[in-house]
Order: sequence, then structure tokens, then C-alpha cells
Amino acid sequence: MAIETQASADSEARGALALRLLPLLDLTSLGEDDTPQQIEDLCASARTAHGVPAAVCVYPEHVSTAARALRGSGVAIATVVNFPDGSSNRERAMRETRRAIAAGADEIDLVLPRSLDTADDRLAAQRLVAAVREICVTGIALKLILETGILQTPQRIRAACALGLAEGVDFLKTSTGKVAVNATLEASALMLDAIAEHGGECGIKVAGGIRTLQQAEAYLAQATDKFGPSWVTARHFRIGASSLFGELLAAIPATS
Repeated sequence: MAIETQASADSEARGALALRLLPLLDLTSLGEDDTPQQIEDLCASARTAHGVPAAVCVYPEHVSTAARALRGSGVAIATVVNFPDGSSNRERAMRETRRAIAAGADEIDLVLPRSLDTADDRLAAQRLVAAVREICVTGIALKLILETGILQTPQRIRAACALGLAEGVDFLKTSTGKVAVNATLEASALMLDAIAEHGGECGIKVAGGIRTLQQAEAYLAQATDKFGPSWVTARHFRIGASSLFGELLAAIPATS
């Protein structure tokens, strides 16, 4: 009986955690071979009996499909810009951003230029982010992808955070999910520290390799410990993931 009671309690805890995480999820499909039908299916799956994710994140060519499929659902449409390579080509980033917004994007996940070693590199990156920020008018959220797995060192991660925060981005995001090292708790801790030092208005998005409830819970707890539970809403905290979505749905009891 004690074992059954513990198992029931564990199941309830997992269900509660999954319900907490679902509205914080950016349900993501960034496969190079994604088809319109696959995106329509993804969007249909987002309309769950237990609520909806914060956003779906798709390639720019699928934004209009997602926007049509999710009209009226309350799910934001996110897409990626300057992705995944982090070019320093400002005109490209601006062009991609304008097209994405015109197609129906509500949120832009912009890759920070990879070249940040010299003062000229950093100035070019700053100008690129500022230009995209200017295009993202009221109501369009801008998430800056730092690619922390490539930045590697705390000093470089802090510098990238400072650049984004100075330009008024809405979220700092760990990773594209397209490199060897993606989200880590060490990197997100540095990002949360930077956000706190800047007043706590900017949010954080962790993405890349987060597949299980246990992994997601660690990031949720980290942000909650830093800012408190009232801060950890879709306004300030997102998890970008694909397979995690299935884990969440499997953990939620059918009666919820």
C-alpha cells in the first residue's frame, strides 16, 4: 500500500509539473525537411485538452502556415532569423525579420553574430541587433540566441548577455539547437545573473537538448530560485523543445 501511495504521489507530482511547464513551452520544429503538412500537424497537436504552449517555433517559410493553423488559439508564432550560422550581414537579418513579421510572426529568435572577438566585430553585432530590434515593433518579441556552447567561457557569455540587454531584447536564449553543446545549467545561470543585474525585465529561453521532465524541471527551479515563482511565466521564461512536448502530455492525467 505504501508503495502504491508513493507511486500515486509521484505520478501526481509529474502531472502537476507537466501542467506547469506546458504554457512555458516553445513547441519547436526546425527540421530542414519540414513540410507544410508536418507544420499543420504540429499546430494541431498544440491545441491540447490541457492548454496550449506559449508558442510554436518554425522556419520562416512555414510562418504563414502556422499562423493560419493557430489563428485564435492564443499560441504565438515564433521563427528564426540569421539562423543558424550567426552571420554579421545586417541587411540579411533585417530582410528576414521583415518578411517573417509580414507572414504572421509574433516572435523573432535572432542569432547573435558569431564574430565577437574584436571591437569592430562587437560594434557590427550591436548594430545588427539594434536594427532588428527597431523592426520588431510593439507586440513583436525579440529573443537573442547567444549560442552559449560556442561562446564557452563565462566572460564571453556575460559579454553577449550585456550586448543583448543593452539593446533591449525581450529574451536571452541559450542556443540554436544546431551545435554540439546547447543549453546547460551553467550557461543559464550566467544569463539569469546578467538579467538580474539589469533589473529582471528581460526573459530567458533555454533550448537545445531538453527532452525530459527532469531536465526541464532543473531549469524551471533555477529560474524560480533566482526570481521567484511569479516571475516564471511565459513573459519571462521559455523552454524551446520538440520531444519534451510528448513527455509533458504523457505525464498529465487524462482527468486534468
